[in-house]
Amino acid sequence: MIHVFTGPTLPADDDVLKGGRVRVRPPVRHGDLFGLAIAGGDAVVLVDGVYHQHAAVRHKEILALLARGVRVIGAASIGALRAVELEVFGMEPVGRVAEGFRSGRLVGDDEVAVGQDPQDATAVTWPLVNVREVLASGVAAGVLERRAADEVLEALRAVFYPQRTWAAVRAVCRQRAGAEFVEWLAGQRERYPRFGDVKYADARAAVLLALVGDGQEYQCVGAGGGVRAGAVCWDSGYFRRWRNDLAVEEAGGRRLPTRLRLAYQQVFDPLFPVVWWRFLEELSLRPGDGSAGMPLTERMAPYPGLPVHAVFRVEPDLSDPRVVELLLGRETRADRAAVARYAEADARARRTVVGYVAEAVRDEVAVGVLTSVWGCGEDGLDEAAAVRGLRSGGRAVEVVKPFVMGLYGDRRRGAVAAGAGRAL
Repeated sequence: MIHVFTGPTLPADDDVLKGGRVRVRPPVRHGDLFGLAIAGGDAVVLVDGVYHQHAAVRHKEILALLARGVRVIGAASIGALRAVELEVFGMEPVGRVAEGFRSGRLVGDDEVAVGQDPQDATAVTWPLVNVREVLASGVAAGVLERRAADEVLEALRAVFYPQRTWAAVRAVCRQRAGAEFVEWLAGQRERYPRFGDVKYADARAAVLLALVGDGQEYQCVGAGGGVRAGAVCWDSGYFRRWRNDLAVEEAGGRRLPTRLRLAYQQVFDPLFPVVWWRFLEELSLRPGDGSAGMPLTERMAPYPGLPVHAVFRVEPDLSDPRVVELLLGRETRADRAAVARYAEADARARRTVVGYVAEAVRDEVAVGVLTSVWGCGEDGLDEAAAVRGLRSGGRAVEVVKPFVMGLYGDRRRGAVAAGAGRAL
């Protein structure tokens, strides 16, 4: 399967994207590459991505794909940028835009950035790489002098990319290059709607390259004998946190964030300390790093007098079905309903309460919830959190905040969830 992340550069109805071998996806953003639908042996073509209104795709997300045996090709837009940056690890840059970044002739994101229509995702502004292309064509055709072309480019470079519309391009060209070039350019665009669209040409070339290699055995090799992605330490604490934050599962007919479901159990299940101990015991018996397994009591022998939760502070991998089964083994249908209800209450508050985010809930409110549910004082929060797999009382405060709006809603309705009734 070939997964093509594209938007304004290469429309989803383009003929190169037709056929069952290609899966068209929207512009890539942080988290999209964690999906299990992208399997080893697949190919990913990165064309468009968001990096203004949403976090951009991280380099480590791409390195993780390469390490799994996924072929990753980049072109035209953010794909070209990431491909040049990661070529040494095996990502493949394609096209003139990528070559421009590789050579250093192109250096800024604004070379490829465009504003897009929120309805149909078409580009409503011009990227500088396309401006460069039509200016070069005008010089070659004899309708534009090189000096005037340079002036036009510098003037349009100073225009913020969401404001670089066709009207702005036309106005600057008329002012700096004269009416003859403007009329010539308008005529070329009328005859060839994709005139000067180097991004489109590069994107098509990248998809065609993926199609040629589809079904063949893929070997990831870094450019110039570079480092293989599998040898790079991409599995960092940040990467694991992103993976956990983005893990979602179907549960009881609902798609719920696994992290939120786990947090609910950690806070509201009175027996979760036992669940956490059993989870640590399973990790000790069957470590994921290939080392020898042993009972947890033996592993704790060098640390007499210390509780297990003080020695082993583990970040569970919520993308591992075995881990999820262990940690959510006591989850009930009512628990999932409560998580869904609280998530909706938090989302509704974000939409309707000016300035609200869960992180803004006062710490003392969150502490009050925790001490009430756990039956401890503030001085016992760290210990109560640690036995539940939370690193500290401060971390527990962060974890419970997304539930606060839902808890208050339950109290107002008189439908307080089991365990949460003691919280407020």
